[in-house]
Amino acid sequence: MLFPVYLKLNAVRCLVVGGGAVAERKVLALLETGCFITVVAPAISPVLTELNEQGLITVYQQEFTDDCLTELQTGRSLVFAATNDEDVNHQIFEQADRRGLMVNVVDDPEYCSFFVPAVVRRGDLSIAVSTGGRSPLLARRLREKLEVDFGPEYAIWVEILGECRARVLKSALNETDRKEVFKELIDSDLLSLLKEGKIDQVRERVDECLWSWSV
Repeated sequence: MLFPVYLKLNAVRCLVVGGGAVAERKVLALLETGCFITVVAPAISPVLTELNEQGLITVYQQEFTDDCLTELQTGRSLVFAATNDEDVNHQIFEQADRRGLMVNVVDDPEYCSFFVPAVVRRGDLSIAVSTGGRSPLLARRLREKLEVDFGPEYAIWVEILGECRARVLKSALNETDRKEVFKELIDSDLLSLLKEGKIDQVRERVDECLWSWSV
């Protein structure tokens, strides 16, 4: 049974082995997290080349060796094996795992200590889907469905709810009343107004709700 978590990767070292399209996708996803990215591959894609020239990633154009893992720390590093050579990917897993490092071998669940889920992002809202590596296609299809069900209005809604929560927590309301305020907001029709683009009206209604509770 897998235990789902969200990791803070700010300042964490991430090693991506591979320079093709798969490695490229991993790097582009990791760039959003603020981690330090190192790519190791004999040849790299034009996109990775450009990212390296911009100083956004560090690239070593070479074959993978055990020395590539020497700067990685247990609990502070992740390894992604994304080459097109299964034997090399397994070698990366075995050497990294021996050092106690967390490893993901792309499309090879038997050689993974963690999986990367399909994710829908709407601002601070993220919804992750994983099949434990058994069916990436199903995970992708579910993600595509969720992208339709949870539109861009959810990003604004989460932002507004975060602002409300901060105000409520600073108020003199007791814990029971705080829960009632949050429930009233969540159960309201404000999300429908956001879908219609009526953001100002939503903020007015939110202020009225909080005012009624003396927040």
